[in-house]
Amino acid sequence: MSIDLSQFHQVFFEESFEGLQVMESSLLELDCENVDSETINSIFRAAHSIKGSSSTFGFAEVAEFTHVLETLLDQVREGARRLLPEHVDLLLQSVDCLRGMLTALQAHETVDTAQSCVLTQAFNDILEGRQPTTPSVPRSDDIDAEQSVADATHRTDVSAGEQDAAADAELITWHIRFVPDINLLRTGNEPLRMFRELAEMGELEVQVDAGKVPDLTGLHPEECHLSWDLYLTTTRSQAEIEEIFEWVVDDSDINITATAGVFSGGVAATAGTTQETAIAEAVVPSAVASVSEAPATPSPATAVAGTGDSAAKPQASKPAPAAGAAKSSESTSIRVAIEKIDNLVNLVGELVITQSMLGQLGSEFDVSKLQKLQEGLAQLEHNTRELQESVMRIRMLPISFTFSRFPRMVRDLSKQLGKKIELKLLGEQTELDKTVMEKIGDPLVHLVRNALDHGLETPTDRRAAGKPETGTITLNAFHQGGNIIIEIMDDGKGLNRDKILAKARNNGVIGAEEVLSDEQIQELIFQPGFSTAEQVTDVSGRGVGMDVVRRNIQELNGSIEVKSIEGEGSTFTIRLPLTLAILDGQLIDVGRQTFIIPLVSIVESLQPDMSLINHVAGGCDVFRLRDEYIPIIKLWEIFGVEPRTTNLAESLLVVVEVGNAKVALVVDDLLGQQQVVIKSMETNYKKVDGISGATILGDGTVSLILDITDLIHMAGVHQQSKNGLKLVASKTRAA
Repeated sequence: MSIDLSQFHQVFFEESFEGLQVMESSLLELDCENVDSETINSIFRAAHSIKGSSSTFGFAEVAEFTHVLETLLDQVREGARRLLPEHVDLLLQSVDCLRGMLTALQAHETVDTAQSCVLTQAFNDILEGRQPTTPSVPRSDDIDAEQSVADATHRTDVSAGEQDAAADAELITWHIRFVPDINLLRTGNEPLRMFRELAEMGELEVQVDAGKVPDLTGLHPEECHLSWDLYLTTTRSQAEIEEIFEWVVDDSDINITATAGVFSGGVAATAGTTQETAIAEAVVPSAVASVSEAPATPSPATAVAGTGDSAAKPQASKPAPAAGAAKSSESTSIRVAIEKIDNLVNLVGELVITQSMLGQLGSEFDVSKLQKLQEGLAQLEHNTRELQESVMRIRMLPISFTFSRFPRMVRDLSKQLGKKIELKLLGEQTELDKTVMEKIGDPLVHLVRNALDHGLETPTDRRAAGKPETGTITLNAFHQGGNIIIEIMDDGKGLNRDKILAKARNNGVIGAEEVLSDEQIQELIFQPGFSTAEQVTDVSGRGVGMDVVRRNIQELNGSIEVKSIEGEGSTFTIRLPLTLAILDGQLIDVGRQTFIIPLVSIVESLQPDMSLINHVAGGCDVFRLRDEYIPIIKLWEIFGVEPRTTNLAESLLVVVEVGNAKVALVVDDLLGQQQVVIKSMETNYKKVDGISGATILGDGTVSLILDITDLIHMAGVHQQSKNGLKLVASKTRAA
């Protein structure tokens, strides 16, 4: 009975993608002039693990391609080859290629091997001493032709150097007696994978001993009762062979000795039998097959595997010292499906609601007579808050998961743009919610690409400006007041005030005579389609982006602002909530309806002075707050609610802000602040303008959470300044 390996596919893909991330980050750290051996070892171990696991699961394309790049890495770590910058470039391209292959396999799609063939040829050129061609992703119309050339080259092009190496190397036949522990399969180790790796070293003959296989009643599918005698003819050393068994050596009886090359009979694979089939037949002998199929006489099974492509090439010789680290990691972490965590978060949310309901119920009684109830409720509140915070931390991940994509991107784009750029990453262990992290990735990519393309100057321009040739981009993350702050800073040329103004006037965004402050001019870059780029490039400058960046951030209940000094650089500051599941809100009354305003959006609340309220063209009222004119939004008009009064003098104004846009919301009463659990409405209802979600209050009633960004858009607020107000819509509209 065989084990269904498909159940482990998800773990394989997760670990393989993590391995690729290790390879990429380590490659970016490498200094070709002073190569760190441990960094090379970590890259090699990651590649070796991906190759072995891919082979186990039958993903031959991945295993074969990884083997080629692993060979180059092994030569570098053994000191047989000097690492060059072009090697690093090739390895980084290989990481991208492997990531694409694994993604296709994960989606059950056909793997496109066109790029891997081109890269394999480049690796072979390096390994065989030829001048490598610059690998590139082939065009779709060239793939078939290039594939044919690659296949033909693989079959016929054996260099003279390779032939000489094969002739000069001393062939040794090694006898490997392998008696595994009975629980070998339970540890996730697979003999077939190890035999495949041995077969890549040379010619392998496999003999299986099935003498200890019990009868049907005593047979367990996860117990290994087989042992093997392996005969490997190769140029490799004993240390290299021992590395194949490094994961099972502590729990198995393994004896490796050199022989005279005479094998002890057995059933050899025929010429028409593939290496894969021959080894598989030896691993699962007829004696075991007969248990579930038909009676047969048990006999040893022997397979001869063909000589591997790399028989004359150096291979790994150092045991990977990562086993202990892996075991330690397994004991301190666990993979949990995101659905399970979401369910747990929802349950905690219900607990918060229950606690709130009990708290309100307790307040309606004479607490002097119900002292114990009061104490119990206080304890429940304390425990609920602790549980809530603990559960929310489960979803928290360090922002390094997002930051890790930028070293590679900055390296590649700086070469493309001909610029020298240093990337600094600060606060990488700052944590935020997984959902927030996933959605903030694209806006950050756009901001960094803009800094690379438009912000930082070329080395020549920087020298002329009295700056170092190497520019700096800094990504910094930290917590502040229940939010996470992400800063994207560069020491480039900053925003060009005159260019922005000219472009805005030319596009009709502002009037020809309109006077704006520096802050307001910088805010213009967030206008839809706004760009001062003189030409479109592959990096940025297509006139779409910054408005989308702001909109995406606002959808996360966050904000973005920019500060720039011409000639010195720019800083973009993003403010985000730590989580999208919990919200600190201000409860307000509008008529008989209770709404919630996110506290992060509130600037202040006040009783209006009617002398400071003016009625402007288009039917909109504005309120003068110190030096600003702030549009007034009457929530009863927006949502069609009957207010207690329409007299603004008897109402309250809550001033809210998103970005640099402020509005004053007219409310009947302020009810207090409360932390609420956000419930999405779009699962059961279509999107409601001005509403971001709902929550259940302590008395069991449902309260709607206001979407401040949406409200500002609904009111038609376009721009405000100390000198006046510009509206693109003349009236607020009712929902």
